[in-house]
Amino acid sequence: QVQLVESGGTLVQPGGSLRLSCVASGFTFSWYAMRWYRQAPGKEREFVALIATSGGSSNYAASVKGRFTISRDNARSTVYLQMNSLKPEDTAVYYCNVVRARDNYWGQGTQVTVSS
Repeated sequence: QVQLVESGGTLVQPGGSLRLSCVASGFTFSWYAMRWYRQAPGKEREFVALIATSGGSSNYAASVKGRFTISRDNARSTVYLQMNSLKPEDTAVYYCNVVRARDNYWGQGTQVTVSS
């Protein structure tokens, strides 16, 4: 079955950097676009970034554009989110996502807290 396992979240100071990873299994990773979402306390889950199958194209939420970079390693079935210039408002649980056969699959999430 499809499994997505995120890691890399932690407490970081404002202005700092962090890289999240999501290891996928149970499907042919290179065939599918991958996404990152986040959910802050008391807010709805929101889109963060998407990367196409080959990694040749990506797009971002306006709130993270220029600060975050999504990438993938198809040989390792892993998608990454490099987060720079972090702000307190980036505090959230971050989830990776794949849509396969019209079904949405989510990982368990990884907590990112940006605070001094």
